Amino acid sequence: QVQLVESGGGLVQAGGSLRLSCAASGLTFSSYAMGWFRQGPGKEREFVGAIRRNSVGIHYGTVYADSVKGRFTISGDNAKNTVLLQMNSLKPEDTAVYYCALDQTFGVSARGYAYWGQGTQVTVSS
Repeated sequence: QVQLVESGGGLVQAGGSLRLSCAASGLTFSSYAMGWFRQGPGKEREFVGAIRRNSVGIHYGTVYADSVKGRFTISGDNAKNTVLLQMNSLKPEDTAVYYCALDQTFGVSARGYAYWGQGTQVTVSS
């Protein structure tokens, strides 16, 4: 059974940084896409970014939402099924519950991801 465990959320002042981690376990396939999504108060869940992992463990092909481009970076640990979301220059509007999601096919829609983490709260104060 695929499980995704997130960590790293918290409270930070505007302009600060946080790093989220998502560790996957129980995988029966070696190549996949890992997406990050967020849902702010009263808002719909939105795409943040995603990365691919090939069958030999290389992470590649990151894409980002325009709202986070240049501030957020997604990377993968090639030896582990772990993906990081480095968030810099955080703004109050980045406040949301952040979710990682995984599927064998790459996409930017939440509906395309079968497996989800529990979510971690990120709060950015002004």
